[in-house]
Amino acid sequence: MPVPGEFRDKATVAYIAPFLVFVAIMTAERAVSLSPGVLYPIRFAAVLATLFFISRPVISLRPSAPWGSVAIGIAVFAIWVGPDLLFGTVYRQHWLFDNAVMGHAVSSIPDDLRRNMGFITIRTLSCVVTVPILEELFWRGWLMRWLIERDFLKIPVGTYAPAAFWIVALLFASEHGSYWDVGLVAGVVYNWWCVRTKNLADCMLAHAVTNAMLSAYVLLTGQWQYWL
Repeated sequence: MPVPGEFRDKATVAYIAPFLVFVAIMTAERAVSLSPGVLYPIRFAAVLATLFFISRPVISLRPSAPWGSVAIGIAVFAIWVGPDLLFGTVYRQHWLFDNAVMGHAVSSIPDDLRRNMGFITIRTLSCVVTVPILEELFWRGWLMRWLIERDFLKIPVGTYAPAAFWIVALLFASEHGSYWDVGLVAGVVYNWWCVRTKNLADCMLAHAVTNAMLSAYVLLTGQWQYWL
């Protein structure tokens, strides 16, 4: 049965608006010469407001497999840092990862902000709270279903279709610049977990655990390149 157009349009906005706001402000950050210390709080507040006022009706925070989601999140973190730990900094300097298209594994955060607890708190909350929700809403909540059927609400979350599965994984990888290789593996794992659980909240939890561990790793080891 087709979903009424007005309802579908509102749902589409709810799923994609936080991602679009996030990307738009991130693009603006690169276009203007304002400090990340000014723009990060703006981006965090704008995304949080969009999630609360626009996307709240489609957000569920009730995972069906919480311990499995935590384990998936830990595994993806290990995959993310594994190549650099195994092969050292030379790995990420290879032309496959360090080039004009994918960028460079260098943090954009200036030294003074690395010691600013207010900024670190907002950056960490963004990584752990808002980014997992907005990305899962967009990639696996909307796009993976929309690629199967434009009337995407007819498609249950976690429906498997090979083309949609791999397109989302590849686009998710491209979003992560110099870390596209581990981003691709992460995209495949999160996609698989979505297909397995049929629950977007499980993907959000797994994604949040990965980002929380990566944030802790950055702060404890000083490997700031993971915060591009």
